[in-house]
Amino acid sequence: LAEGEFYRVGGQTPIQVDVRVIAATHQDLQVRVAQGLFREDLYHRLNVIRLPLPPLRERAEDIPLLLRHYLRAAARELDVEVKALAPQAERALAAYGWPGNVRELVNLCRRLSVLAPGSEIRAEDLPQDIAAGAAIPQSEWQRSLAAWAERAAVSSEGALLDLALPEFERTLIRAALKQTQGHRQEAAKLLGWGRNTLTRKLKELS
Repeated sequence: LAEGEFYRVGGQTPIQVDVRVIAATHQDLQVRVAQGLFREDLYHRLNVIRLPLPPLRERAEDIPLLLRHYLRAAARELDVEVKALAPQAERALAAYGWPGNVRELVNLCRRLSVLAPGSEIRAEDLPQDIAAGAAIPQSEWQRSLAAWAERAAVSSEGALLDLALPEFERTLIRAALKQTQGHRQEAAKLLGWGRNTLTRKLKELS
């Protein structure tokens, strides 16, 4: 490496070469050198420009881009239609740990390009261990609403929606008016209503 020459196996004459060596490893070579398992002089000759590349599990933000790239590549290679990713499927794939790293992702893209029906890959098309990550976690307000509904279902004689809907609307209206500093036109827009609807709701709920 230092002199830019090598000997063929069994050869006596040095052969000059003009090359650059790009090497990759998943091992910690500094540790291997300290253990006497890797030559220190070779390590320092190779370690000129070092580019650490974290595993996929540490680069979740890169996964959607890589998926689209390799789905396009798989479609060209296999002569099939390029498949899109449904949001839930993309979320599950981004949350997956990828123990096989990029090779696992590439192979999955090939498999899904052939086996997933239709033009879109859905969560149910994914392997079971990956699809488990597609579940949408409940937000705080959803958990609170679910807990209230369970209590109300036990204590109420019926008409749960009539009990919950007015309070739900009051809460949303208060939040919209607070966000818009009391500006009704803007609050109505934020709620997806017309101004007249907001005015009517305020009268009904007062």
